[in-house]
Amino acid sequence: MKNLLLVICILFSTTIFAQEEWGDVNKNTVTLKEIAPIWPGCEAGDAATRDACFKQKLASHISKNFKYPSEAYKNNDQGKVTVEFIINEKGLVEVTSVSGGTKALQEEAKRNIMAIPKMAKPGMMGGKPRAIKMAVPFTFKTGK
Repeated sequence: MKNLLLVICILFSTTIFAQEEWGDVNKNTVTLKEIAPIWPGCEAGDAATRDACFKQKLASHISKNFKYPSEAYKNNDQGKVTVEFIINEKGLVEVTSVSGGTKALQEEAKRNIMAIPKMAKPGMMGGKPRAIKMAVPFTFKTGK
């Protein structure tokens, strides 16, 4: 009897903690939290720390991999390009749309986003992997 009571207490406490991570039940309304993907190297800490690390790593990746297309630079092509993409259930990047700027600028922005590494963990919702939508703006200025 004591063992059964112990097992029930353990199961009950783990379900409470599990719900706290991915959602909340309040007055018969279920609210699920979307948990962002985790960039490699950002696994430690709470959700806010992981999100801040993700944003910092994404900005660092974009700046390190940024290359102004030489022909576009010579032609003084400038503009803002927005790349919309998802990080799928496997943690891989899939570009869904690219808008703004010239074709050369769009291709460069897309190349930069496609170079994002596989995530350590994909985005989650309700404790299950889920594709997470994102958008990144690129501003191309020659300074001429």
